[in-house]
Amino acid sequence: MFHHFEQHTIDVGDVPIHCVKGGSGPGLLLLHGHPQTHAIWHKVAPQLAERYTVIAADLRGYGDSGKPAGLPDHSNYSKRAMAADQLRLMRHFGHERFLVLAHDRGARVAYRMALDHPAAVSRLVTLDIAPTLAMYEKTSMAFATAYYHWFFLIRPAPFPETLINSHPGDYLKHTIGGRSAGLAPFTDEAYAEYLRCLQDPATVHGICEDYRASATIDLEHERADLAAGRKIACPMLALWGAHGAVGQCFDPLAEWRALASDVRGRALDCGHYIPEEAPQALLDEVLPFLSTQTP
Repeated sequence: MFHHFEQHTIDVGDVPIHCVKGGSGPGLLLLHGHPQTHAIWHKVAPQLAERYTVIAADLRGYGDSGKPAGLPDHSNYSKRAMAADQLRLMRHFGHERFLVLAHDRGARVAYRMALDHPAAVSRLVTLDIAPTLAMYEKTSMAFATAYYHWFFLIRPAPFPETLINSHPGDYLKHTIGGRSAGLAPFTDEAYAEYLRCLQDPATVHGICEDYRASATIDLEHERADLAAGRKIACPMLALWGAHGAVGQCFDPLAEWRALASDVRGRALDCGHYIPEEAPQALLDEVLPFLSTQTP
């Protein structure tokens, strides 16, 4: 995977952030979701690197990035803190303003970055999410059943960590294989990478802290944005899987319009893991959007 890409581990403050970097042109940051790593982008990164300097990073707590112990208020795993990591990473490589394409948990980091640092993000693409606050506040039985982990992982440490660490392989297989497409979209190489990282108890703790932050401090930040009328200022493209829970349980565009000034998007004929399930359909959507000049 990622032939002709360079691997880097960059100290961005209190954690090192691991990434792969390839291509040339405007900066494009790729962020993954749970329980994965930057490897989710391996089917689309080569084509993106023909037009952009692609930096596919592991989030704090995931992959080969730093995994600090969570603070009592989970603030060091807030999307604000995780976004700051990635902003410093891009600045390290000389990109003060850049494009962002992000999936799942990484998309939550990405939209927080766009809210907190509007001068840095020129265009934003989110994959298979709606805003965190809306998803928690509008939870239905169907959503809670499909996304049970949103409520399991936020339990106090070390309960969820203990259960996952007892059988990390089973957790991975059930989590990514239990959705609409099963395990078919995942190559052996990518699956092995996800399993390698999940077998590290520090990764499991980082994942749980990511979710604990989303159910606490991240909601505080989002409520403050809404109360102040702050919105994502850059053009935004929201895509989601037609066979996934986000599109079936929510109206993603309606939810994003409460938080973004310029948003468009649609469902793709796939499930949750869009970059691995429907790589060409994803490229067909994002390449025209990313290449449009932003005033």
